[in-house]
Parts: sequence; C-alpha cells; structure tokens
Amino acid sequence: MFKQIKQLFSTFNEHPAQMQEHDLKTAVAALLIEVMRADTEQQDEELKALSATLKKYFELTDTQVDELMQSASKSLDDAIDYFQFSKQINNQCSAQQRIDIVELLWRLAYADGQLDPQEEYVVRRVANLLYVTHEDFIAAKLAATKI
Repeated sequence: MFKQIKQLFSTFNEHPAQMQEHDLKTAVAALLIEVMRADTEQQDEELKALSATLKKYFELTDTQVDELMQSASKSLDDAIDYFQFSKQINNQCSAQQRIDIVELLWRLAYADGQLDPQEEYVVRRVANLLYVTHEDFIAAKLAATKI
C-alpha cells in the first residue's frame, strides 16, 4: 500500500500541474468577460462596453480587440478559477491600477442598466483576489455608477 501511495506522489512530481501564464491584457479581458457572462444574458450594451473598454484601456484597434476577446474567452473556458488571471494582474499592476480594474468590472456590470447579483458576486470575488480593500471596492462601485 505504501508503494502505491509513493508511486502516486512520484507521478505528481514528474508531471507538475501547469498553470497557464497569461499576459496582462488577456487576464483583464478574461475577468471582464466573466462579469459579462455572469448573468447568463449577454446584452449588446455589455458587449459594446467590453469592446470599448478594451480598446480604450489597452489602446487597441478593433481587430486587436476581437482577437483579444477570442483569446480571453478561450482562456476563460479552459480555466478552473480566477486565480491565474488575478495572479498576473497582481504581479504587474500597482494597487491603484488594480482598483481601476475593479472599477472597469463595475462599469461593465452596470452597462446594461441593471446589476445582476451574479455580476456583483464575480466583481466582489475578483476584488478580493486583487487585494482591493473594501473601501476601495465601494469607491470603485460608486465611481462606476456616476457616469
């Protein structure tokens, strides 16, 4: 029995789980897409807001935005959680940039004129993974509703 357990652990050591590394653009886009998907109803307003956000935030062309959205959607479909995306953002962004990303998530959640509880749940979860304080989380939410 000990031999079987030892073999099991040795196979884990031989083939460590590979977590996909994403670039910052893909990570942010994936989290935005997850907010858009959260309410299970994809609205045209949300899709337009997502495209405009990515275009403005990363200074991309329409073609680049389409490619990024496809890549991020695939990465999101293959992911088991948000950690791989949040890790990339945490490694590359300052605290203020992470707060700005949470504000972008809120803006997308409100793009269709209503906030679904599932959208709020996703934003809250991502904000926690990005180490955004509750005060900054609320400030980002309020800033997103003012425009």
